[in-house]
Amino acid sequence: MQFNKQATARAKEDIDKALQALDDHLLTRTYLVGERITLADIVVTCTLLHLYQHVLDEAFRKSYVNTNRWFITLINQKQVKAVIGDFKLCEKAGEFDPKKYAEFQAAIGSGEKKKTEKAPKAVKAKPEKKEVPKKEQEEPADAVEEALAAEPKSKDPFDEMPKGTFNMDDFKRFYSNNEETKSIPYFWEKFDKENYSIWYSEYKYQDELAKVYMSCNLITGMFQRIEKMRKQAFASVCVFGEDNDSSISGIWVWRGQDLAFKLSPDWQIDYESYDWKKLDPDAQETKDLVTQYFSWTGTDKQGRKFNQGKIFK
Repeated sequence: MQFNKQATARAKEDIDKALQALDDHLLTRTYLVGERITLADIVVTCTLLHLYQHVLDEAFRKSYVNTNRWFITLINQKQVKAVIGDFKLCEKAGEFDPKKYAEFQAAIGSGEKKKTEKAPKAVKAKPEKKEVPKKEQEEPADAVEEALAAEPKSKDPFDEMPKGTFNMDDFKRFYSNNEETKSIPYFWEKFDKENYSIWYSEYKYQDELAKVYMSCNLITGMFQRIEKMRKQAFASVCVFGEDNDSSISGIWVWRGQDLAFKLSPDWQIDYESYDWKKLDPDAQETKDLVTQYFSWTGTDKQGRKFNQGKIFK
C-alpha cells in the first residue's frame, strides 16, 4: 500500500481516541475487568504490542499514564514474557521512506517478471480428502486459559499474621456511625500496638498536582487497586489546598508492623508514589495526627487548609 499522509494522520487520531478511552477506563482500575488479569487484558495487550513497539514513542504515549502503567504490568507477567520475551518500548516512531519504498516496489516488480517467464507447472491431481476422526478435529485447549486455570488462588497475606485484639470491622462500624469525638477515643481504647501499626503517607509529586478533583481521583484509584487489602486496613487520606496548590497525605492503619504493600504484587502499583513513615503509637505527635486526619481538620506541613478527604474502610 502506498503511503498516504492524510490517512496516516487520521489513523493517529483514531489511535489517540481509542487510547484515551482506555486510559479513562483504567483511571480507577488495575485491570480491565475485576482485580485479576483476565482474557480481556491479554487480548487488548496483544492488540497494542505493535503500537507500543513501532508507533507509540515517548512523546506520543506520555499522555496515557494509566494505559502505560497497565500495559507495562501485563508485559512483565512471567507468562507473557515466556511468549514475547523482553519487550522494548518504541524510542522513535517508524517513518515513511520514499527511497526504500521505491526499492521495495522495484524488487517486487522484478520478482513478478521472473515468475511470468517460467513455464507453467503441470497441475497435480488433488489427493482424496480423508475424513479426519472427531478427536483430531477438536482444537486443543487455549494455552492462556489453561495457565490461568492452573494458577492457584491468591491467599490473603494478612492471614499469616497474628490477629491480635483489635477488631478492624468493629472500629470501622463505630467510626461510620459516630462522631469523631467518640470514634477517636474508641480507636485508642481498642488499638493493639503489638499486632497493628500506624503509618503516615505523603504524595511525592505535589508540584504535579493540578485540579483538586484530579487529586481526589488519584486517591480513589489507589483505593480501588488495593481492594483486597481493605479487610485488614483503614485509612484517611486528605487533599489540602486548592487547585494548582495542593498536597495529598494520610494516616493508615493495618495489621502487622511492616509496610503492607510489599506483601502482594497486586498492591504495589501506587504506593511508591508516596513517602511512608511508621509512627509511634505512644507519641503525642501520632495522637495529634490521628485526630487531625480522622476528623478531616487542620492544615498540611505548608499551611494549606483541608479541602477534601477519602476514607479507606
